[in-house]
Amino acid sequence: MSTVTTPPLRFPPVPGWTPPTARERLAVIQAARKVALVGVSSNPARPSNFVATYLVSSSTHFEVYFVNPREEGILGRSVYPSLDALPVVPDIVDVFRRPEECPAIAREVIALGTRTLWLQLGIWSPEAALIATGAGLTVVMNRCLKIEHARFHGGLHLSGFDTGVINSRRRSPLS
Repeated sequence: MSTVTTPPLRFPPVPGWTPPTARERLAVIQAARKVALVGVSSNPARPSNFVATYLVSSSTHFEVYFVNPREEGILGRSVYPSLDALPVVPDIVDVFRRPEECPAIAREVIALGTRTLWLQLGIWSPEAALIATGAGLTVVMNRCLKIEHARFHGGLHLSGFDTGVINSRRRSPLS
């Protein structure tokens, strides 16, 4: 009997862009007050809805704005049809859209004056990264804002992930 395993998802490096370190991602999260979720869904089975629920909970300090032209209300909040319809300039634009849509979103984010373009887990757009980085933005790709926030603020236990281990390296018995 053989088992089939799927290799971990790997993305090629992007010349001209360096992924932010954990310390840099923490700094982005700590500095942010306003977050816009682009492509958020009212469907509770969608990852974007799960992230939205977490971000509007009392465990974060964020003002959260939803952007989706096909939705009217999510979690009892208004939904804006586009980034330029937002009443504020978000510090982070968190994207739940296909990679091929991300370069256009990066241009919108730049025009808006946002500091960080954040592409969710599984979203990798070298073109968007280079566009945004070229304009001086911080770019995070293939990372979940909910997971990163929870990781840094002790909330991973909410999803059953709290192992108490910060990294996978075992300490030497001599240390």
